[in-house]
Amino acid sequence: MALVPGGVQPIILVKEDLSRTRGRDAMRSNILAVVALADIVKTALGPAGRDKMLVDRYGNVIVTNDGATVLKEMDIAHPAAKYVVELAKSQESEVGDGTTTVVVLAGELLKLAEKLLDTNLHPSIIVEGYRMAMEKAIEELKKLAEEIDPRDEETLLKIVRTTLSSKLAPSDREHIAKIVVEAAKTVMRQVNGERVLNKDDIKIEKKEGGSIKDTILVRGIVLDKEVVHPDMPRRVENAKIALINAPLEMRKPEISGKIRFTDPKQIEAFKEAEREVVRRKVEAIIKAGANVVFCQKGIDEYAQHLLAKHGILAVRRVKKSDMEALAKATGAKIITKVEDIKPEDLGEAELVEERKVGDDKMVFVEGCKDPKAVTILIRGGSKQVTDEVERAIDDAISVIRDVVKHRRVVYGGGAIEAELAKRIREYAKTVSGKEQVAIEMFADALEAIPSILADNAGINPIDAITELRSAHAQGKTRAGISIEGKIADMKELGVVEPMIVKRNAIRSASEAAMMILRIDDILASRPKEEGEEKGKK
Repeated sequence: MALVPGGVQPIILVKEDLSRTRGRDAMRSNILAVVALADIVKTALGPAGRDKMLVDRYGNVIVTNDGATVLKEMDIAHPAAKYVVELAKSQESEVGDGTTTVVVLAGELLKLAEKLLDTNLHPSIIVEGYRMAMEKAIEELKKLAEEIDPRDEETLLKIVRTTLSSKLAPSDREHIAKIVVEAAKTVMRQVNGERVLNKDDIKIEKKEGGSIKDTILVRGIVLDKEVVHPDMPRRVENAKIALINAPLEMRKPEISGKIRFTDPKQIEAFKEAEREVVRRKVEAIIKAGANVVFCQKGIDEYAQHLLAKHGILAVRRVKKSDMEALAKATGAKIITKVEDIKPEDLGEAELVEERKVGDDKMVFVEGCKDPKAVTILIRGGSKQVTDEVERAIDDAISVIRDVVKHRRVVYGGGAIEAELAKRIREYAKTVSGKEQVAIEMFADALEAIPSILADNAGINPIDAITELRSAHAQGKTRAGISIEGKIADMKELGVVEPMIVKRNAIRSASEAAMMILRIDDILASRPKEEGEEKGKK
């Protein structure tokens, strides 16, 4: 082996299949990847955003403009872009909205940072400037936020309409908004003096057929199940509901064995003993006064016959989550030992009925007195439509949960970003040192949000930003870009968003940009070939 100058033998530090990118090349690679990702999703931002069609390797098609779904379904290869996607997913799981904003803002921050890098400004200075600007933005955001009453239905409707504006057509938006707000108000509870909304208390069922306007709110639970026996009633009024987490059948023993009979009568006696076990369970249910049974386990033919004979409607193999929802809606107690069931363990509902929805049958439990769980039954012309409505409703429930918890809102349409940009520029003038330039770039990145909203609405973004800056310079802090692409007062238009969504989006995007700017070395192993993987097995 050859010696390096000085007579020192060269050291092999990494494996030969490891690629390494250093310095400015590594930074440029990361920046370009995130900017490319932002370019993909930015056209989906806002009420005039366009949809994306995603086709997987099996030919399944998803049509959506939901940022979280687009990022989830894309097969991202670049590590820097993957990092930003993970941050966006974190935004979705924590506050339920704002994922597109995270990616777009991170891409803009890095695009502007590259311009500063071209002027030989050190990455550490840019990172420090971004950090200072981020903290100032969050500080000013809290000052600009307004407190609301989470019980005010009109305010909740405005928030939900804003969230749905980019996901549903105007004709469907109002119908879905009213359903979501009514559902949220129904299950909202007072805990330790604070109002709380649990997303799990709003069950979502989908069934293809009809139109989005056929979507309904059921003050109870809808099960994608059928009544278990043809002789059972399909409609029970003034229902007394038993929830059973035990099998109404003879369970097979865990240990296999053999039973030897010496007389044919012994076989019949054995079967009768099994039936007696099931009969005692059914008799306990009848004695308690139940006329509807939901069972998490199986119900055998003999139990079905006995229940049907006494006019009891029964459904079997109900999911655990549905059993818990039924308990919340009807007030029933989930019973694990059927023989101990009592009348006070039963729940109540005005009506339990099996109905045909589309091509399938479903069981409706309606008219619960004080339901702590409800169901939204989504209808739509195709699976793609119902899936998109489900995503829209999930986001809408999330933003209501956010404002119920934090009680603070800001105005959308790019109004809050434009006002923050203005205040950060004023703050930059008070900072001495090279960080001032990075702080000003942070303000420019924030203005990318209203600029994209304008561009998606079909108007010149430069004209829109110029007019928006002028309005905010005159003290019009709520001026933003309307769905028609005009500068207007967002409070008058009712364009309201949870403050926590904006705060988290700014923080996540800033942290992503700062993290990527700190990277100056990429060490990547060569992906293993399929043959290599098989050879190991």
